[in-house]
Amino acid sequence: MGSPTLTGGWARDIMHRQNASENPMKVSAIVPAYNEAERIGAVLEALLGSKKLDEIIVVDDGSTDGTAEVAKRYGVKVLSLPENMGKAAALDAGVKLARNDVFLFIDADLVGLRPEHVDRLIEAYERKSLYMVIGVFREGRLNTDLAQTIAPYLSGQRVLNRDIWERVRRKERLEFGVEMALTKLALKEGWEEEFVTLDGVTHVMKEEKRGLAQGLIDRLKMYGDIIKSVFIRVDERGKEAPEGEAGTEPEAGEEGGGDRDQGELELKGSGRG
Repeated sequence: MGSPTLTGGWARDIMHRQNASENPMKVSAIVPAYNEAERIGAVLEALLGSKKLDEIIVVDDGSTDGTAEVAKRYGVKVLSLPENMGKAAALDAGVKLARNDVFLFIDADLVGLRPEHVDRLIEAYERKSLYMVIGVFREGRLNTDLAQTIAPYLSGQRVLNRDIWERVRRKERLEFGVEMALTKLALKEGWEEEFVTLDGVTHVMKEEKRGLAQGLIDRLKMYGDIIKSVFIRVDERGKEAPEGEAGTEPEAGEEGGGDRDQGELELKGSGRG
């Protein structure tokens, strides 16, 4: 029996099945982190100050700078991956560990995050019965403000649930970026979503973390992946293929989006956070 399509009132009930007075919505925060020992503490302090979180999980994505050790000092759950597998794999590992079905995805390198930002994101999701909420930087600093004004869908700060995450794993190419995959599926299926302003929040740029040369290389690769992802489309059977390759025979296990599990191998990207 195939998976039901998430549309209509029935789907909305499924997506917010925890949102009832007798069973209040519980949220797990998932923080993917790669070499963020210097920055993750401030993010965890903001999360711990929130009134809306039931669980905080840090997924250490093969860090070499003691990120996991710093996170453990805050009394949160810490899952350490054996190697740097990339953001999609780290998030997926966190989702599998989480005890709740609603997730707040938060980057580990945020600057200026406060508990009220966290509460604002979760409240918008809960109050308005949305498919997804996206946090957008404002008045943090000029370059990140400008970037998220132009492309707010690239923000990593999101609230969504397990059904949506499993759906995007099945239907989209996560190696091109979690944010792009979620955005593409939202557009295809007409999700109701909302952008929530995170005033005074920014993040550390790649060039600052990795040096000008490597940071620029990583940034150009990220933009390249985004551009490539625009040209990936889903053919009529649900199999993803680049433009011009639709109609090719699916590999074993891919027919109809059936039994194949998009596990660690497919989720693993180029590494780094």
